[in-house]
Amino acid sequence: MQERPQYPRVVIVGGGFGGLHAAKALSNKAVDVTLIDRKNHHTFQPLLYQVALAVLSPGEIASSLRHILRASRNVHTILGEVVGFDLGARRVTLDDGAETHYDYLIVAAGSRHAYFSHDEWEVNAPGLKTIEDAVEIRSRLLLAFEKGEREATFTGRQAPLSFAVIGGGPTGVELAGALADLARRALAKDFKAIDTTQAHIRLYEGSPRILGTYSEATSHKAAQQLQQLGVEVCTESMVTGVEPGRIKVRDRWIATDVTLWATGVAPSPLGKALGAATDRAGRVIIEQDLSVPGHRDIFVIGDMSALTDVDGTEVPGLAAAAIQQGQAAAVNILRDLRGEPRLPFRYHDRGSMATIGHHRAVAEIGNLTLSGVPAWLLWSVVHVFLLIGFRNRVAVMGQWAWAYMTRTGSSPLITDHHQKE
Repeated sequence: MQERPQYPRVVIVGGGFGGLHAAKALSNKAVDVTLIDRKNHHTFQPLLYQVALAVLSPGEIASSLRHILRASRNVHTILGEVVGFDLGARRVTLDDGAETHYDYLIVAAGSRHAYFSHDEWEVNAPGLKTIEDAVEIRSRLLLAFEKGEREATFTGRQAPLSFAVIGGGPTGVELAGALADLARRALAKDFKAIDTTQAHIRLYEGSPRILGTYSEATSHKAAQQLQQLGVEVCTESMVTGVEPGRIKVRDRWIATDVTLWATGVAPSPLGKALGAATDRAGRVIIEQDLSVPGHRDIFVIGDMSALTDVDGTEVPGLAAAAIQQGQAAAVNILRDLRGEPRLPFRYHDRGSMATIGHHRAVAEIGNLTLSGVPAWLLWSVVHVFLLIGFRNRVAVMGQWAWAYMTRTGSSPLITDHHQKE
């Protein structure tokens, strides 16, 4: 039998947007690729909030990494958690002690929630980064309505439910808008003893306006659309305390039935494990070719990296940027192997958009700004197109079409009620 040629070994840490697209760019090339991730699936994070709000089911926004890469003969997927590196020996260490060697390393481990030195807040104000987070949030929201119905049925009394979303960025805006849709449309006819449409939904933002990275005009339009949905937009309202059933804003405690965290992210601690220089946020400062200074064999991409590209653009922590960086890192590895000079990274801004409930959204693409139904239609097309896997696209389009016509979402199931009791 003919021996398989020994190809350079590329290890990719993380199966998010950056890592997955790096693997796809190296697919069936003259390299051996090992993709390591703690999960066996890729999650389309921009739609996580729709799982949390019972619009979509988890399987509609997630795909098995093995299935996605099944046609890539040179890409192997390992389920495991990377905990350290030996840069001298070019080894990656997993949490169970297993090790693997690399010739090139791409670290794309993403980010996690940041609670500004108050990690104890997480138990009462969960964030949204994973499928598990989305299912947990969905259970908390639906349980709040169920408990309200039970109280009203048994006692005849029940104050309107109160929900707080902390953070006025895209995730917070999308959560607040979808929560308003859930209370005022999807569940409006499901409960008999309580009026879900009377729920108080408040969005808290510490700065003077929501969507701070967007133009002031777009921010204003987003706030208007949220208010039309019945969301109270509270700007210049820094949250300074989170406890069971309440939050502290401007030295005043406000009761909440459910509190959701949508502000603050911290890069994966694996950046520090590389021993590289980091910025104040903990992101690894990288070279123009996406490599770590002094280590041309190591690339750091996505939310973990800090870079101002050759055109002077500060690369944002967005899915589009991570995808482009993953592809660019793969290109530079292949150029190395062909003896060609590396290319500096250039970020191509595809625009920004955020959905705000049913047929409401805002979008900025170059000098073009959209809001309302046109922005929502554009947002829908772009996100369906970016979904991994044809099956997922069909499922999401079908679910959205059904929700649009019937004004309902997917089945609002609570799967872990007894565990919460």
